[in-house]
Amino acid sequence: MFLGLCTLADWIGSDRERFPYCDEPDGDYFENTARPRAQDALKEIGLDIGNQRDAVGAMSAGFSDSARIFDHIRGFEPNAMQLKTRDIPLDERLAIIESETGSGKTEAALWRFARLYEDKRVDSLYFALPTRAAAVQIHRRVGDFVKSAMPDGAAAPLPVLAVPGYVRAGDFDGRHLPNYRVWWEDGFHDGRRWAAESSKRYLAAQVAVGTVDQAMMAALQVRHSHMRAACLSRSLLVIDEVHASDPYMRAIIEALLKAHLGAGGYALLMSATLGSSARRRWLSRSRRAAANDRFPLDAAIAAPYPSIAVRDGDSERVDGVGTNDRAKSVRVEARPLMGDFAATAKIALDAAREGAKTLIIRNTVGYAIDTQRALESAAAGDGEARAALFGIDGIHAPHHSRFAASDRRLLDAEVEKALGSPRSREGGIAVVGTQTLEQSLDIDADLLITDLCPMDVLLQRIGRLHRHAENNRKRPDAYRDARCIVLTPFAGEDLSPLLKKGGQNPNGLGPEGYVYPDLRISQLTLRLIDKSAANGESWHIPNMNRHLVESATHDEALSEFDGLGEDWDELRKNINGERFADDLTARQVIVKRDKTFLEREVRFASGVEDRIRTRLGDDNMEVELDPPPPSPFNGAEISTISMPLRWLDKNDSSEMEAVTVTPNKTDGGFEFAIGNRRFAYDRLGLRRL
Repeated sequence: MFLGLCTLADWIGSDRERFPYCDEPDGDYFENTARPRAQDALKEIGLDIGNQRDAVGAMSAGFSDSARIFDHIRGFEPNAMQLKTRDIPLDERLAIIESETGSGKTEAALWRFARLYEDKRVDSLYFALPTRAAAVQIHRRVGDFVKSAMPDGAAAPLPVLAVPGYVRAGDFDGRHLPNYRVWWEDGFHDGRRWAAESSKRYLAAQVAVGTVDQAMMAALQVRHSHMRAACLSRSLLVIDEVHASDPYMRAIIEALLKAHLGAGGYALLMSATLGSSARRRWLSRSRRAAANDRFPLDAAIAAPYPSIAVRDGDSERVDGVGTNDRAKSVRVEARPLMGDFAATAKIALDAAREGAKTLIIRNTVGYAIDTQRALESAAAGDGEARAALFGIDGIHAPHHSRFAASDRRLLDAEVEKALGSPRSREGGIAVVGTQTLEQSLDIDADLLITDLCPMDVLLQRIGRLHRHAENNRKRPDAYRDARCIVLTPFAGEDLSPLLKKGGQNPNGLGPEGYVYPDLRISQLTLRLIDKSAANGESWHIPNMNRHLVESATHDEALSEFDGLGEDWDELRKNINGERFADDLTARQVIVKRDKTFLEREVRFASGVEDRIRTRLGDDNMEVELDPPPPSPFNGAEISTISMPLRWLDKNDSSEMEAVTVTPNKTDGGFEFAIGNRRFAYDRLGLRRL
């Protein structure tokens, strides 16, 4: 921590604007020049917030107990979960909120921050999200909160958007210039924007919203990790969608939390679909305690939901928070249409013709593009149907991760405009995409069509269904009750054919699917769907969330596959082996904070940093396009595009420089080649030819 503090001091002291070069010896320079300028720098950046606290103290007493801090939300009335979060004891350093999607967990976390800040337990906030799109959206909401809750004027923080590629503080955007300078659009150089000007300084911001990756780098053997950790130590660290962490990420975040809490920091974890095993592991003080703490399935199902959990000795205390007035009933049915794109398109278009906002979420980009093509084919020659297809200014497109960053921002904004509230356009619409639609975006659908996926993921997707209660008056009569159609690979509950080797499953399921390899969870999920449908029962959300998640993900539920055959046994062994390997990989790249600098094993391995990742899986590379071709949507130049390394030969990626592009008039996009591989980019996104 001391090393990190020294590094931070060095960064601030190396600012030539604040400390210009002095070529004449001056015996009084330190006291009369350097120290006053350093004090001013700390106040401007937001590291010394004494003036700000004085301004808060001058406000009405107990400002954090007043809904006034949410004046920016019209008609804000705190729900039970938000009130319970506000009342978490101030000496609880770690808490976990479990509550359904759309229940206001973001505002609950901000209320927790306001209380800790007012009591001088924390000075700052880092809000960590799973995706860049989520960070952009929450940054706006946190900015509105700061304007309501914090003092006006130069003492107020400017929330930093901690997403590489952006230079944003508050409502202002900047652009990098030569010699480490930044141009701000309003022409004003404000010290509060200092942390936004470099990704290594993000955590020095008093309020920052970004991806969880930026916080994780405070625990990894990468440059400036100690500085990141030192900056973070004064913050309330909020990690949203913590259930999305895989074994590798979870091990890194566990190390981050151990260091952060041990240094006196505070943390709040949030999830809509966190299983009991994961919750107890987050709250355990040691890996050994977590491994020895077995929790039976019936007890896991009986735990309250929504809830707030805190540490209780070496275990946990889970308190229910009551109802949030967000209950909904969802009719869920399975149809064996996973590979029938034409049939799926017909269901979606028929619903859109009836005025329904229809959301189609596929497990893979390939399936999303095939569905988009099927929608367009089904709507050919039908003006009403074509008007119901999602797009930008009449250019139809799916929504997935393989778009250039600038085009992805356009698509995000258009999806929220089409399915958001209260900006929803009139009439029906059909939007198709991938996991990019299941979280991050504030959208509301009347009908959800989704590929089969694990139960926790399915509930996350269902969270986009009837999300906004005030939209009930707008829904078509046939869709006043929430409906979810789950597409399965074939009729029946038995998914064991997907265990057979012989090429990747394009639907993303099973050991050859790479998206959701644990077919046991998908099998149990499908069984719960079919059981409800056979009995004519709806899923009552959130009352059934705990039952559904535990019944499909708990170790006791998964144990029924033991001994069912060699294929299932091999799957279990492979899943456990991959988890162990990922966990071991993470532990090798984590900073050894329990060792001294004098021990060899704590030294960062030379040349390893470039290979250290915050997430395992597809490694991407940035491809430089020369000359920059125009976007198929708005004509803006696209100078770089990200693509999976696995799409290339090793020789292609190691020797590649600028890539020459060729216009493709068909869909307003372009083509390019790397080695002997050809690629296309247009309104459907990036794909191999």
